Amino acid sequence: MSNTVFPSPKSIREDLEIRSQLFKNPLIEKVLICPPEYIFLKGDDMIHAVTLLASSEFFKGISRSSVQALADIAIPKNYKRREILFTEGQRGHSIYLLGNGCVQLSKSSLDGKEVVIKLVRSGEIFGEVILFEQDSYPVSACAKENSLAYIIPKHQIFCLFEDGNFRNDFIRMLMKKQRYLTEKILSLSSQDVEERLLRFLREQYGMRDEYRIDLSKKDVAIAIGVLPETMSRVLFRLRKEDMLRWENNRIVLRKDFWEGFEGER
Repeated sequence: MSNTVFPSPKSIREDLEIRSQLFKNPLIEKVLICPPEYIFLKGDDMIHAVTLLASSEFFKGISRSSVQALADIAIPKNYKRREILFTEGQRGHSIYLLGNGCVQLSKSSLDGKEVVIKLVRSGEIFGEVILFEQDSYPVSACAKENSLAYIIPKHQIFCLFEDGNFRNDFIRMLMKKQRYLTEKILSLSSQDVEERLLRFLREQYGMRDEYRIDLSKKDVAIAIGVLPETMSRVLFRLRKEDMLRWENNRIVLRKDFWEGFEGER
């Protein structure tokens, strides 16, 4: 049985206004009187959302009832390739769970150029910074391919905090998240450029012998936190050693490469 806390009339109106904006629904006043079935998850969609939430790095470890409560307030939305989910500086109304597809998070540099921060894959949460740290999104999100996202309204999550069990679950999850980020920072500081590049490929695309990616070498360099010039030197060395070749949007690794990758051990 779900422990979802029913929101106040004001919260319902805010939620429906968000849903109306997301789906461009002109019948907002009618929706307020008689909410249609499509705004709620059910069946296979509900199972999919619950499974992704339970296994996501952000919500990993919270109870089954809390996962169900989050799924109860999630809004499914399909995005076409190159469609914008939100833009940098936009007021943050929701966090997102990617159901399938791929979403690129990027930021504008001082000279106005787009800098790729991360490629989000199925099962990952993004936009969560707006829960506590700031009111606006610090990055822009764009679908790199046709994608499904579950949108979880911020104010609905705050409604769930009225439930003591959910609130305690959430606090425990945040503490675990803090420890995870600390370990991640230590890990990154100890990795050399080659290992960062290979971890990026593995985490974003899986372990393969060949990749086709639509990111430039400069974008990848920024994403792993190194200078483009440093990246170029590493790629030159890897090519010379017949370990990795990057030509246009195609990356080819030596057949037995992953067997000897130190980061896997």
